[in-house]
Parts: sequence; C-alpha cells; structure tokens
Amino acid sequence: MKSDANARADHAQGPFYRRLIDRLAAIEDGAILRVAFFIMLAGTAAVLFVDFRELTDNQTTTEPATFQPIPPPASDGPDTGPMPDITTAPDILQQPLEIALGSAGRLTLTGTIDPGSATRFASEIEARGEYVQSIVLDSPGGSVEDALAMAELIHEQGLTTRVEAGALCASSCPIIFAAGAARLASPEAAIGVHQIYATAMSGDPQNAMRAAGVAMSSAQTTTARIIAGLTRSGVDSALWLHALETPPERLYYFSADEMQRLNLVTEFVQD
Repeated sequence: MKSDANARADHAQGPFYRRLIDRLAAIEDGAILRVAFFIMLAGTAAVLFVDFRELTDNQTTTEPATFQPIPPPASDGPDTGPMPDITTAPDILQQPLEIALGSAGRLTLTGTIDPGSATRFASEIEARGEYVQSIVLDSPGGSVEDALAMAELIHEQGLTTRVEAGALCASSCPIIFAAGAARLASPEAAIGVHQIYATAMSGDPQNAMRAAGVAMSSAQTTTARIIAGLTRSGVDSALWLHALETPPERLYYFSADEMQRLNLVTEFVQD
C-alpha cells in the first residue's frame, strides 16, 4: 500500500512523457499554434533557400548561348539539289559584317549580320548619298531584325541587290537580297534559307517556358513581316515555305530554276 509520500513522489518524478504532457497542458492553445506556425515558416524558408541556391548555382555555371553563324550544309530533303560551291573562306563569313564601298557604286556586305549591322548600313548609305547603286552580298545570315531593317532601306532607296558566283547568301541574307528593285545573281550563287530560331534560352524552367512562348509568337510575327516584304518586291512568298520546312541546322539551297520560278532573281549574270 502506497503512502501519501510515495504517491506524491510518483507524481513529481513520473515518466518523462507524463511530465511533458503536464507541461503542454499548462500552455495556452494560442501559444502552441504560434510555435507551430513559426516552425513551419522556418522550414519553408529553409526549403526556399535551398531551391534558390540551386537555381543561382545553375544560372552561374550555365554559359549563355551566343550566336554563331549556321554552317551551310545542304538540307537532305527529297527536292534538294547538290550543295553549291562556296568559295568564300568560312573564317571570313563568320566575322561581323564588313561594309566596303567598291567601284561602280557597289557596296559589298561580307560576313555575319551581327546586331547593329542595320545601323552601320544606314549610316553608310546616308554618307555615300546617291553614289551607291547596288548591294553585293556574301553572308551566312545572322540577326533577322537587322536584315529586315536593311531590306526596308534597300526597298526605299530602290537599290539593286547582287549575289555572285561562289558567294553565300543564307539564312536571313535572302531577306535583304529579295528587297532589291533588281535582283542579280549568278546561276552558281549559293542562296539558301532555314527556320528562324532563338539563340539563347533561360536556365530556369519557368523562364524557359515563358521565353519559348515569346519566341514562338515573335517568330510568327517575323514570318509575317518577311512574307509581306517578299510580296512587296514581287517575289513569290512560297519561297519562305522552304525556310519553314528546313530545320535551323540545315539550309535549303535554291536551284537556278527555282530562283527564276519564284522570281527571286530578276536577271542571271555571269561574273
């Protein structure tokens, strides 16, 4: 039989869980909820910190994509002819666009259409006045926005465009060529197109999805502008169907017959 002293000892020195229950029972419900809330908040902050650190680590270690001129392999489609002979050195084509004035009013554009090319081109046209009569192209393409702006100016000035034998006019370059009031080319000229593409994407999946949506919308708007420019110059807009069907890493080269049938070339010349 337990005495009163033993009963008090059992109550004061009982198992740990019993003492814990007694202490929790003494705490107000509101205080318990506040403690639980702060614990949950601290846990959420820790998770967000880890996610943020991983995201920033990925963004700092991932190198952004930079524009590189697409090499000119021919598309392997069933209607594609042999790849034209391109005599311009690849390292020259990969350099930023060089604008040089030659004899007989020929303004030669050689190299990649880098961002800012349209501004330099417009300055050159303004400085040379009416001396410039024709634009001679040798370019793997590049910035579509710059190409469209250059095409607009060529159309306004009523200039002739030209692609010589062994020269390359690919990707966005044909947009410029098609804007000429007269469009001269050698039957051996390499003129090719492919799909418009984005040059960089975000490392963050959500931003990447958002960027992809913007890029798709932009590509459709740009395609409409390109087709409008072709139609304005009298070029068959079916020409751009070959661009839409050809992946960015390939090029669809036009045969001499196609250039003539699509009215891309108004006159063939022998250089």
